[in-house]
Amino acid sequence: MKKTAHSLSLRATLFVGVVFLILGVSCTPSSKLPTKELSAALESGFVTPPDSIQTGVYWYWISDHISKEGVVKDLHAMREAGINRAFIGNIGINELPYGDVKMFSDEWWEILHLALKTATELDIEIGIFNSPGWSQSGGPWIKPEEAMRYLASSQVTVQGAQEFKQALPQPTDEFQDVKVVAFPSPGDDSHRLSHLNASILSNPSVAGLSKITDRDNRTGITFPADGEFQLLFKTEKPFTARSLTLQIAESPLHARASLEAKQEIGEYTTVAEFEVNRSNTALNVGFDPYAPVVITLPEVTATEFKLTLSNVQPSAGLTEVLLSAVPRLERYSEKTLAKMHPTPLPYWGDYLWREQPEPSDQTLVLQCEEVIDLTSQLDENGVLTWNVPEGEWTILRLGMAPTLVTNSPASPEATGLEVDKMSKEWVKEHFDRFLGEILRKIPEKDRRSFKVVVQDSYETGGQNITDGFLEEFQERYGYNPFPYLPVYQGFVVNSQRASDAFLWDVRRMVADKVAYDYVGGLREVSHQHGLTTWLENYGHWGFPGEFLMYGGQSDEVSGEYWSEGDLGDIENRAATSAGHIYGKTKISAESNTSGGPAYSRHPAMMKQRTDRFFAEGINNTLLHVFIMQPYEERNPGVNAWFGNEFDRKNTWFSQLDLFTSYLKRSNFMLQQGLNVADVAYFIGEDTPKMTGVTDPPLPIGYQFDYINAEVITRDMYVKDRMLTLPHGTRYKLLVLPKQETMRPELLEKIKELVNKGANVLGPAPTRSPSLQNQPEADQRVQEMAAELWAGVDGVNRKEARYGKGRIMSGLTLEEAFQLIRCIPDCKLPEDNSIHYGHRALEGIDIYFVSNQANEVKEIQPEFRVTGKQPELWNAIDGSIRPLPAYEQKGETTAVPMRLAPYESAFVVFRDKATSIPSMNLFDNYPEEEVVEELQGPWKVQFDPSRRGPSEPVTFQALQDWTTSSDERVKYYSGEAAYVTPFTLPEKREGETIWLDLGNLTAMAKVRVNGVYAGGAWTPPYRVNITEQVQAGENQLEVTVVNNWMNRVIGDLNLPKAKRETWSLVNPYNKNSPLQPSGLLGPVTIKRVNY
Repeated sequence: MKKTAHSLSLRATLFVGVVFLILGVSCTPSSKLPTKELSAALESGFVTPPDSIQTGVYWYWISDHISKEGVVKDLHAMREAGINRAFIGNIGINELPYGDVKMFSDEWWEILHLALKTATELDIEIGIFNSPGWSQSGGPWIKPEEAMRYLASSQVTVQGAQEFKQALPQPTDEFQDVKVVAFPSPGDDSHRLSHLNASILSNPSVAGLSKITDRDNRTGITFPADGEFQLLFKTEKPFTARSLTLQIAESPLHARASLEAKQEIGEYTTVAEFEVNRSNTALNVGFDPYAPVVITLPEVTATEFKLTLSNVQPSAGLTEVLLSAVPRLERYSEKTLAKMHPTPLPYWGDYLWREQPEPSDQTLVLQCEEVIDLTSQLDENGVLTWNVPEGEWTILRLGMAPTLVTNSPASPEATGLEVDKMSKEWVKEHFDRFLGEILRKIPEKDRRSFKVVVQDSYETGGQNITDGFLEEFQERYGYNPFPYLPVYQGFVVNSQRASDAFLWDVRRMVADKVAYDYVGGLREVSHQHGLTTWLENYGHWGFPGEFLMYGGQSDEVSGEYWSEGDLGDIENRAATSAGHIYGKTKISAESNTSGGPAYSRHPAMMKQRTDRFFAEGINNTLLHVFIMQPYEERNPGVNAWFGNEFDRKNTWFSQLDLFTSYLKRSNFMLQQGLNVADVAYFIGEDTPKMTGVTDPPLPIGYQFDYINAEVITRDMYVKDRMLTLPHGTRYKLLVLPKQETMRPELLEKIKELVNKGANVLGPAPTRSPSLQNQPEADQRVQEMAAELWAGVDGVNRKEARYGKGRIMSGLTLEEAFQLIRCIPDCKLPEDNSIHYGHRALEGIDIYFVSNQANEVKEIQPEFRVTGKQPELWNAIDGSIRPLPAYEQKGETTAVPMRLAPYESAFVVFRDKATSIPSMNLFDNYPEEEVVEELQGPWKVQFDPSRRGPSEPVTFQALQDWTTSSDERVKYYSGEAAYVTPFTLPEKREGETIWLDLGNLTAMAKVRVNGVYAGGAWTPPYRVNITEQVQAGENQLEVTVVNNWMNRVIGDLNLPKAKRETWSLVNPYNKNSPLQPSGLLGPVTIKRVNY
């Protein structure tokens, strides 16, 4: 039966004092019992979550459609629905018509003031996006010299010996000189194939092929047709090729390419296969949209070369094709962040590149000592004076230029350059010019609700330089970056490996500074003003950082997921991992966003993915999206092409509290104690990085986090043979990625951890990825790896002891777990239909179990707990009951369970086990007795203000509203109250009486005999009516609400003058299918004894 009698008298304040008595977690089963106070406080907080458990919303002020009346009514509606946190985003969608209240106008300031004052009165916490738009941090107040910048260059070739005095071209209009470098030109015309020394043919035939070898990117060819295009280069003398450079025309292209070579006698052999992907030319995936594609070739000598491009389009073409004997740095555009991943989801390997072959002819490779600094010889007008030595020289004028990425999407008057992500100085200025102005203009007493500075997902691309970058680089790495600056433009300096290592150091420094100077800088200035920061710690477009370190510098971190599709599948693990390894209690998710048909979804359709990410560790829900509703007379109101409609004008907002109550209870439970995970997957040291990799795969029944080098090196230690972090999070196993590189400082720490008792699985590194302290760094890596792995090669030998710990390689995780004796934390079916999460605190184990299938699942999970009684805690209604059937199986407790489609439950272990062992499912889920199936008739009262019938309609049997011949019912959107009597023959002591509503769309609230009993919003659609029902006659009232879409579609069948619905986005037409609506049943009264 429901265990709430004594707990309701305990308040959340008791919980606060005891909840953080945290128990370290391990692979050994939990058996310690909690204190009575802690147990009671946990129960009380679950039944009635404290105000500290927040349900938030993104509160979008869309395209200047805002009003004073709107903000006040929005905030009052939020409070009634259980929403106590709102993040204001000033969003401008150019595809939507703009309203009248322009950002930064006097009226806008008055509305913002009223919003903060009203939220203060209602005790709703307000966050404000740190700039207009959702990404990222910028505005019209950012000057070019404060913006995100890259190292731009112009190139001049001069012949010595001569006195040179000439203006060097300025690469861009906005430009800050950094360095002027000169070096002997590697190679000459004889080292490149062109129309001057080779014949060039194409298939299909194209005129003007000389344009692709004339060194002029303004000329070129276009592809004549869809499909395949080939270029054939023929030479009279054998030519040795070491690199291939393709410059495409300024039209998007995504093609597969191959280069083949042929000797005078013989067949073509494939030299290289690669991808040409310039399909996304937006600046936020690269400040050089059509950056050259450079491929390093293994030295190949031939008289014919054939380049084949497949999947080309006539709109695209080539401006330059350079087959050269001079080595170039492969993919240097990508490695300098000039061109980044073209989709929103770069996976773990998408910024990893192969090791390049070294040329045999070292005379074609620049040496550091050949690179000359001419910076002091450039005057303020850009004129260089230089006594050029003998030979051909290349001069690069290098400087900083803005990437031109702007904050987005924002209204025109609020749009400007993005602030430099590697400068605390400019980040602080950005804060002052936007948020600082809010703090100055609005009195402190009226804005006490404003507490959070919001940073949404990163979508603004890369940058590769900032003020003082070169000086800080030398201080950080201990070597001078100057002679390597030509590498930014693809020149090879010293060697391919050295050049790659230099750019590795550049990217690593960029990622570190984005984390510490941008995220950390914004946090510092926010704290100075009494504010905290909230960050989505990943990026969908051009993210240059490392997601874990990036999240670690914010006060709060967040993931994101759509209510359908796959967006969120990597973002939430990014957030939960950052939260767990950096010791953050609350881990948010921008929850249940979407695209597609407006007003078509409801919370039941969102539960599967909500629960999936609860199981991954999300424990602080922020709903997407609540759009401000400024126009009282317009319904459904202001909307957008994205987001589920959690605003007050949505039909089911009146019942949203049913959903938010579930979210709050779940969030409360998942914030307790510490997350339990057995595996830490190391993500490697490379950047950019938006996710990790689970290789080898994690078996069902275990959980994991990603972990980074910073946390391992700085924070990790061994306690009780567990890898332990200062806040208490612990892991049984560290898994290394299958890479050859690791910096010696990290390897030294891993060696120390293993020596003290840690278990590590992964291959031995062979070198450092960095140019720092070379060649000593590589030597140290090799020496330490040889000592630690000591013959463990993953093939002939797969494990060995080192000190108190164990090193392993070449094992599956199943094999590794068996070796270290780590049983599953929650043994589940192998079909992955059931997901789980586990939190542990002093003497209490909290498991969250979610059925991800659209069917009933009967399962027998085995929990890594012994000696305790399992209990079922239902977050839908706050009920708690023991599960009497379970079996102690050595180190686990097996519990038979039945879960409805997409149902979830908390299984809590806190009290000492007392039951006689049983595995009978019906002991935990007793058979329910049907008391009565309510056949009707039903009196149904629709809302005439929503154009429903004014008089009650009698349904002899339950029916889908859309099948009605009455168009007032067929197209109805809103609430309708179903009323019918029923008889309960008797009411027995100790029984639970359920009202089972069968099926419905979309949500329902139930009253019995005029008393509210609860609501139903997800299968199984049922309400406990034990307290409200009486023996004999009873009156049932079920208030059902559906979506807006049927009314919107219905209006499209009316003349325009009679259409009453209004929204900015309407994806429907008059023939669009309607959504089944109403109470569909069957409705039954059931009784059961638990």
